[in-house]
Amino acid sequence: MSASLLALVIAAVLVGAALQRLSGTGVGLVVAPTLALAMGPGLGVFVTNATTVVSGFLIMLSVLRDVDWKRWLVFAPMAVVGGVPAALLVRELGDGWLNIVIGAVVLLALVMTFSLPRVPHVSGRGLPPVTAAAGMVCGFLNTAAGVAAPAMVIYSKLARWEQRRFAATMQPTFMTMGLVSVGAKLSVGATTVAQLPPLWLFPVIAVAVVGGIGAGTWLSRRVSAEAARTVAIVLAGTGALVALARGLFSLLG
Repeated sequence: MSASLLALVIAAVLVGAALQRLSGTGVGLVVAPTLALAMGPGLGVFVTNATTVVSGFLIMLSVLRDVDWKRWLVFAPMAVVGGVPAALLVRELGDGWLNIVIGAVVLLALVMTFSLPRVPHVSGRGLPPVTAAAGMVCGFLNTAAGVAAPAMVIYSKLARWEQRRFAATMQPTFMTMGLVSVGAKLSVGATTVAQLPPLWLFPVIAVAVVGGIGAGTWLSRRVSAEAARTVAIVLAGTGALVALARGLFSLLG
């Protein structure tokens, strides 16, 4: 692995982890399109999935008291339901189509998350099936494109989920979905052990996650969650556009 690629991976993870510490989301949005461009779409999303396992676990430790474990118990098994078919899809698609999928998913998710008008409130008997559907959709998107957060944001609006509880619950949720994605891809051969980057990269990523969380903690006293989301949107949108363009050019060329 070249020094420039290593520096790009570390920078993306640092920024993504800091934004996730600030707003509850950020790792997938920022890291997935960046690493898809730098490492190839299949491997880039795989490394993103592994990163969310570490970031979700570490941030979870500081917000345990606010986690809604009842909802997590619904999200976790449904992530498997969505993750396995997504892993099979990743196995069958070429790099060009994977870049298009990643770019399109990120852009569509950003548009739907941040431009939708006020959505209806789902409660009572309607909430459990919506919660299950959200877990399945997010499991699919996380495995296919490394991006689950925007779909969860839409769910939080439907459920009128209080922001602090939402941000806390997303940490074990993203950790679980990352584990599901990594396991599903290795199991069906969408990613093989031979394709993985050097093993020393993963401890480096863990250290970068810790550094990003520390930076996010320091920034949380100076930067609003709304400002952090804006930065995440700009970075994610830029990366997604480039990934989409690369995929289209590769197919047309």
